[in-house]
Amino acid sequence: MKNVIKILGVFMLVMFTAISFTSCSDDDDPANNDFFAGTYKGSISYNDGSNTVSADDGSVFVTKIASGTKYNFAFSNSIPDLNGVEFEKQGDNTLVSVGSTATSYIRIDNNDLKILYAKDGKIWTANCTR
Repeated sequence: MKNVIKILGVFMLVMFTAISFTSCSDDDDPANNDFFAGTYKGSISYNDGSNTVSADDGSVFVTKIASGTKYNFAFSNSIPDLNGVEFEKQGDNTLVSVGSTATSYIRIDNNDLKILYAKDGKIWTANCTR
C-alpha cells in the first residue's frame, strides 16, 4: 500500500510540473491581445471648428475590433467616437497608431492613453489613465 501511495504521489508531482510548464508562455504579449481594451479616465476634448467640448473628468472606452490591429475609441460627454484606428506594436507592451489619413498621435500602454487626432477640421484629444 505504501508503494501505491508513493507512486501516486510521484505521478501527481510529475503531472503538476508538466502542467505548470505548459500553461506559462513567454510569447503572451499584452499588445497581441485585448489588454488595452477598457475605460480610461481623465482630460478629454473635441473641437469641430464651431463647437468645443472639454472635460477634465471624461472617459474613453477602448475596444479592439475584429481585424486585430484596429481599435475604436468611444468618448464620453457627447464627443464623437473615433473608429477603425490602426495600430502597430512599438517596444514592449505599447501600441502606436499608424497608416492614417489624419494627423494623429495615439499611444496606449497598460496605464495611459494619449490622443491628439485631427481629421477633416476636427480635433480630438485625451490624456487619460486607468
